[in-house]
Amino acid sequence: MNILLVSPEIPATLFSFKYALKFLKKSASPPLGLLTIASMLPEDFSSRLVDLNIDSLKDSEIKWADYVFLSGMDVQKRSFREVAARCKNMQTKVIAGGPMVTFEHELFPEIDHFVLKEAEEIMPEFIRDLRNGELKRFYADPEFPDINTTPVPRWELLKMKRYYTMNIQYSRGCPFNCEFCSISTLNGRKVRTKNTRQFIGELESLLLHGWKGSVFVVDDNFIGKREELKRDILPAMIEWSKKHDYPFNFQAEASIDLSDDPELMTMMVEAGFDEVFVGIETPNSESLSECDKRQNLKRDMIESVKTLQRNGLIVTAGFIVGFDSDPPSIFEDQASFIQKSGIVAAMVGVLNAPPGSRLFTRLRKEGRLVREHSVTGDNTDGSTNIIPKMNYHKLINGYKNLMGWLYSDKKYYERIKTFLSEYKPVLKGKNHFSFSNIPSFSRLLWKMGVATRGRWYFWKLLLLGIFRYPRTFPTVITLAAYGFHFRKVIGSNAATA
Repeated sequence: MNILLVSPEIPATLFSFKYALKFLKKSASPPLGLLTIASMLPEDFSSRLVDLNIDSLKDSEIKWADYVFLSGMDVQKRSFREVAARCKNMQTKVIAGGPMVTFEHELFPEIDHFVLKEAEEIMPEFIRDLRNGELKRFYADPEFPDINTTPVPRWELLKMKRYYTMNIQYSRGCPFNCEFCSISTLNGRKVRTKNTRQFIGELESLLLHGWKGSVFVVDDNFIGKREELKRDILPAMIEWSKKHDYPFNFQAEASIDLSDDPELMTMMVEAGFDEVFVGIETPNSESLSECDKRQNLKRDMIESVKTLQRNGLIVTAGFIVGFDSDPPSIFEDQASFIQKSGIVAAMVGVLNAPPGSRLFTRLRKEGRLVREHSVTGDNTDGSTNIIPKMNYHKLINGYKNLMGWLYSDKKYYERIKTFLSEYKPVLKGKNHFSFSNIPSFSRLLWKMGVATRGRWYFWKLLLLGIFRYPRTFPTVITLAAYGFHFRKVIGSNAATA
């Protein structure tokens, strides 16, 4: 049986880094879910992967397939629909899964079959029905499966050199229950983990397939089981990384309370972690209480960020405006917080209520969902599917002004300088921030140092990196390239608003 796995295109969003990665001629990361599903298929099945972020989908590939497996998130919705329509026109059946269809499968009547939530426990029944030509319309596991049986993703299906980073997973689920987040519904609040042998085996497999460079651990919250991390996984990662001379530099998502645990920070950096994404959301304590973000309360969050930076971790973060408790000054408050914290890559979005979240349930009861607006999945396009307490036009205009201010040349480069004044990198191995990450360095110099309006800021930053922060110079160049991308995305959003 021929199975074609298709990953829809991700448009240019703030954290797609598309414009920055054009300097490298790469895409951000591969579709881990589809690669994992491919590894669950029988050996006598023939599988191919088409990632529309690096390739086009040919009619001949659709015709070759007995079934097309299609997965995606909200941000991929337009491309997802286009692929589904092409398959339907060519009479090739589509089996869809992933977070978007798990919560909104009724929006996709053109899809033939659905695999909802997680697949580990339902795959035997699904494969049996697939072989017999007796597929049901829906397959869904009512429980959260044990992921100790999850196989190694099929890396051989990838064109690895076309990606900037690889994705792996250690755990699913998050112990917190933020109102605006659907993770507790999708993956549960009980954190389920892979065992040490299994996780290290995945690292070994990546290395054996020739990968060296960035590896993003895509867990909902990497430190959800911190004692297990410190006892088992991190010691094993440290040993493995030292043995192989640190072939990977790791990134992860983590809650802000990582900054309260010096031992955990030290072990993560020793294992090869150099960056964490943190959900900060807002400096307004009333809004944090409103959304049940209790882990961010009763702390100096700027100092927490700086603690992470001083311990060798670059902090990227998510922020939200549009909470019911937001004061009129929220835009100035967010701008001030982000500048003082030195969080260079700050993903600020307008509050949305994603299906599956407690916020969605509450606002639906209150009659405050805008039915004609679905969640786009682009946290920085200024869209929202809720009726906010703040005047809508004031909210959207305030948001646009905030983004324009944050990513202006002057404020962006000032933020990099603030970050550099705190950041204490722990350089390990041969692969930690190298010029190999920017092979088109001369092209970058031309684009940002000659052909861009803000070139004066770029050259000042370049000289600062060379003479004052030489150990972090590749990081400086990477952040400058990110700034180019951020301004392109924000300019594009403003033009289409």
